[in-house]
Amino acid sequence: MESYAFWKTAHIVSAAVLFGTGLGIAFFAWAGYRRALRIGQIDGLRAVLRLTVIADFCFTAPAVIFQLMSGVMLMRLDGWSFVSPWALTVGGLFTAVGVCWLPVVAIQLALSREAEGAASVSALSRAFHRRFQVWFVLGVPAFLLVLALFYLMVGRPLGTL
Repeated sequence: MESYAFWKTAHIVSAAVLFGTGLGIAFFAWAGYRRALRIGQIDGLRAVLRLTVIADFCFTAPAVIFQLMSGVMLMRLDGWSFVSPWALTVGGLFTAVGVCWLPVVAIQLALSREAEGAASVSALSRAFHRRFQVWFVLGVPAFLLVLALFYLMVGRPLGTL
């Protein structure tokens, strides 16, 4: 396979991993939290939060790093300007996603740690529930920004590259 086709395929696959894993993590963490509140079972919440942290470190973080690497490689192979409106917009959106995602990872770690030490769902602190709300709120713009990045990746608007 030629170099460009390899990098483009790898870039698309890592974007799919990034988005799909993020969406899966968000769904299972939110659903696990809501279920734990409804039925009062801490063990299920512990497991979901533990796996959420693991999935982010095993799948999401490497995909983010690879997205940056493969995106830069594709721009070099195509001879695109790194200061074009398109490149600056993509870089800004990628950074904005990171600004949302990094606190989410820290929050997930804190949620998982507290759930591990809690005797029951009712023993979870108010701060736990507030952190979960912040986690959710930060996830919404992150997903919308990733959708915008998909559009820019596929549509390549904003004039010359």
